[in-house]
Amino acid sequence: KSDLARKAQKGTMEFLLINHPLDCPICDQGGECDLQDQAMGFGSHSTRYTENKRAVTDKYMGPLIKTIMTRCIHCTRCVRFSTEIAGVSEMGMLNRGENAEITTYLEKALDSELSANVIDLCPVGALTSKPYAFVSRPWELKKVESIDVMDAVGCNIRVDARGQEVLRVLPRLHEDINEEWISDKTRYACDGLKRQRLDRPYVRKDGKLQPASWPEAFAAVAERMKGLKGKQIAAIAGDTVDAESMYALKRLMAELGSPNIDCRQDGAAIGQGPRGGWIFNTTIAGVEDADALLLVGTNPRWEASLVNARIRKRWLRGGFPIGVIGQPLDLTYEYEHLGAGAQTLAEVADGKHSFAKVLKSAKRPMIVVGMGALSRGDGAAVLAQARAIAETYGMIQPATVDDDGDTQPGWNGFNVLHTAAARVAGLDMGFVPGKGGADVAGIVAGAQSGAIKAVYLLGADEIDTDALGDAFVVYQGHHGDKGAHRADVVLPGAAYTEKDGLYVNTEGRVQMGFAAGFPPGEAREDWKILRALSEAVGKTLPFDTLGALRQALMADHETFAAIDTIEPAAWGEFGASGAVDDAPFTSPIENFYMTDPISRASKTMAECTEIFVLRRQPAATGTNG
Repeated sequence: KSDLARKAQKGTMEFLLINHPLDCPICDQGGECDLQDQAMGFGSHSTRYTENKRAVTDKYMGPLIKTIMTRCIHCTRCVRFSTEIAGVSEMGMLNRGENAEITTYLEKALDSELSANVIDLCPVGALTSKPYAFVSRPWELKKVESIDVMDAVGCNIRVDARGQEVLRVLPRLHEDINEEWISDKTRYACDGLKRQRLDRPYVRKDGKLQPASWPEAFAAVAERMKGLKGKQIAAIAGDTVDAESMYALKRLMAELGSPNIDCRQDGAAIGQGPRGGWIFNTTIAGVEDADALLLVGTNPRWEASLVNARIRKRWLRGGFPIGVIGQPLDLTYEYEHLGAGAQTLAEVADGKHSFAKVLKSAKRPMIVVGMGALSRGDGAAVLAQARAIAETYGMIQPATVDDDGDTQPGWNGFNVLHTAAARVAGLDMGFVPGKGGADVAGIVAGAQSGAIKAVYLLGADEIDTDALGDAFVVYQGHHGDKGAHRADVVLPGAAYTEKDGLYVNTEGRVQMGFAAGFPPGEAREDWKILRALSEAVGKTLPFDTLGALRQALMADHETFAAIDTIEPAAWGEFGASGAVDDAPFTSPIENFYMTDPISRASKTMAECTEIFVLRRQPAATGTNG
């Protein structure tokens, strides 16, 4: 705080502001701008610079990033992020001296699933959010901490809402999961929360869905359920639902005597045996401790962008050979493509493949098995092969006690990479077929044949709803997506930003999300709907509050009681021996930007799909499009 230091600070700030336009009142970054804060704290009240300021042409960077490059102070944070962390070398600085400019080299859209993180990094208003431009000021927003459900990573996010409308989603720091980044889908799919919403119950009459009251909708369900045996009723849980509503539905199905429940919409062959067989045991942060990696039937860049960023972070340090079995992928790091399918996996398991030597010589090898390998007909056999690789090549190392009596942590290199935010919670609570029960494929087949007469879809939109035959279908969810189109009764629920809920990410970490608003219209929180419905069908569930429901859930399944901690999972036998298919492993995600009802309803995600997936790249215009 000496005079010399203060003078130096003011001089530095004067230099930074020489070419920076002082347009704070109309700048989107106003109120949360690093440069503004620094100028307030260390700057002078006036400038001695009287020359004309430099002007720079705005650049086109795609549908997500708005550029006003005259404001740029050439800190190169955006360049470093896109090159080092996102792994996309499309951005840099051109020219020298006063003519230097930050740009994408060919002035095209920045093609990365993590591209919009440069908006958070930009210390000025040079890079701002295009969908959020001029929408609101930061002091108008209610800020709520929550958990992302666009994938199974469980990114920590902050939901900013004004009134009932979610205006933006920002990352929260969590070093063990997403560090300080989020994917573009997590950030921008939120505009889908206000489109195609279900805001009142509907009952199908004369072949058409007609608006109804809650008592009418419940009465219609109770009427059709009356007289049905337990085996004639089935329930499927979707990919983005919270643990509490799944538990309530499971309890209701048990009361109705139905063993036909499943949370694996894609038919993945997991859920049997110990918990270690269906979670990411190494943990996301634990990737940094590994020294060899085998990817099987997964495209982590699209299925779990932040896990992919963590793999790249470890790869940059060196000494990290990566092998891929499946499709040749455009990942952000170098890898060896070993083969296409289960045949190659068997060769690695038997030690006949050259990559087997790499795994054998590694001290902490790891394998990541994706849904592209597990959701096939031979998924159980593929899972057994992956377990054999883990056990053969020293991926399962128990904790030991050294001579000093200190416990040395073990190592578990077997990992399942999920794509659905609700999947691990469903498996943890046993939302899988009971004794003699049908899985998703069996439920669909039973509905077609007439053996199953009623199907309850809890946010389940990723199955073939047209194949449900003449079954009576109840859809509980928040968007008018595939499930709602087929339903005979529609019960409007709450999206993830409109309810408190527990979510378990792919590594088995239980996290708590909080409501940033209320569901629209007559829509209600999902557990409340199931509680009211249970009363209507004469099987009243024994909890009246969310707290009581959570207590029951944690009493039955103790893993849900440990919030934001990792408990080492039990290891044992899982998978099943059997014949494998020669078909190549393929990723279940064809379009990163549209994977669930919220992102499919998003206008921003539709623009990204058009530009990045359909490859219709617009010509560079030198403007913001």
